[in-house]
Amino acid sequence: MLRYYNKSNNRLVYFEKKASPQFWDKHWSVDNFKLIVERSKNNTFILKNTRRFLKEGVILEGGCGMGGNVYCLHYNGYSAFGVDFAEKTVEKINKYFPELKIIKGDVRSLEFDDSFFDGYWSLGVIEHFYEGYKDIFKEMKRVVKKGGYVFLTFPYLSPLRKFKAKLGLYKKYENSNCDMKNFYQFALDATTVRDDFERCGFILKYAKQFDGLKGFKDEISIVKPILQKLYDYNGRSSLVNKLRSLLTNLLAKFSAHMILMIFERRGMKNGA
Repeated sequence: MLRYYNKSNNRLVYFEKKASPQFWDKHWSVDNFKLIVERSKNNTFILKNTRRFLKEGVILEGGCGMGGNVYCLHYNGYSAFGVDFAEKTVEKINKYFPELKIIKGDVRSLEFDDSFFDGYWSLGVIEHFYEGYKDIFKEMKRVVKKGGYVFLTFPYLSPLRKFKAKLGLYKKYENSNCDMKNFYQFALDATTVRDDFERCGFILKYAKQFDGLKGFKDEISIVKPILQKLYDYNGRSSLVNKLRSLLTNLLAKFSAHMILMIFERRGMKNGA
């Protein structure tokens, strides 16, 4: 994957393959599809952060992928909906999990009424749109009730990435030297996203960096071969799993790959 630093917008630009519906359909075409979704039933990341602000309610996941998070929310008492533009994936979810309310759709133009949702999860979605996330934010504001919440994650410019950019360790980004057909994602500046969100009618209530091990291994090439094995480990050794968890948490402040930001839609729930 090729990475460039876009100084004018203070973000990294990644090129590999375009994150199209066809790309995601292929990415999520796995033999054990049903089992993977079912394993998400008690996803602690989703449940802990949702319950932090919403004990119950109607929640949408925009860009729901294989539907695991919608499955988790549904089976833990929420009225959960999902939208994704990967048609074959949505068809597969509906085949295996007809009880889930998941439809094909575009997060930039949602087919739901105004103020329909108490909450909206967006996990690793906004970074894949080269034209920006303005239309996504507008739709979030439209469909989320006043006093409701948006739970947002995206790859971001960690202190480590900012330090590397300052030292000039990334290639400089210019439109002319990149094949835009292969744009994959951005790593965005968290302050910029926060400011854009707050201008759109939200207020930041909580933020936390995560996936520190991935961020570190991806940015420090000399240790990547060793840390990649640790990151990919799926065995039962409690010692290895504890080490991976420890490093992920210790490195989060410095080198996290992702950030979670939770915003409240301004206004009182009664419409005031």
